[in-house]
Amino acid sequence: MKVLMINGSPRAEGNTFLALHEMEKIFQKEGIETEMVQVGNHAVRGCVACNSCGEKGKCVFDDIVNETAPKFEACDGLVIASPVYYASANATLIAFLDRLFYSTHFDKTMKVGASVVAARRGGLSSTFDELNKYFTICGMPVASSQYWNSIHGRLPGEAAKDQEGLQVMRVLAANMSFLIKSIAIGKKTYGLPQKEERISTNFIS
Repeated sequence: MKVLMINGSPRAEGNTFLALHEMEKIFQKEGIETEMVQVGNHAVRGCVACNSCGEKGKCVFDDIVNETAPKFEACDGLVIASPVYYASANATLIAFLDRLFYSTHFDKTMKVGASVVAARRGGLSSTFDELNKYFTICGMPVASSQYWNSIHGRLPGEAAKDQEGLQVMRVLAANMSFLIKSIAIGKKTYGLPQKEERISTNFIS
């Protein structure tokens, strides 16, 4: 079993990484493999709505998005982590996620998702909600903790002083591990939920 961890911070070992690393310790104890992908320090452009991915099965821009796609397909769980900028996620991360989720056509049903956010003070809840929407549009269960998945710190390393935030990360990783293992048993015993034929509507007559 494997969890893919996406670090959306431009700081490779800042407070966002610190939160992910705290989760990583629990995954290791639970026997779950992890891989961390550093996204925030890459130059990632946004989707241009060319729909080439519909024909090619990958994004027309051959960068970290296409490099990450097979890792996403192979994983059992995905953690997306971001610092908060103007009560939102890092724009580089959002461009990455838009293209990653849109250009990959494999079934994401029952891969477990979790979002993690780091900030000095405010904007955590709105960023947390923003990131969770990537999971809920494609049948991915969302792992939760004992509080919203957030940690506080301004300067790199300051989040190590947020004992509650660190505990939230550990509980989140433990809960996510339980979900991943339980879903694996459920898939083996019952299979995935049967899918209805997709209905797409709009509001233009």
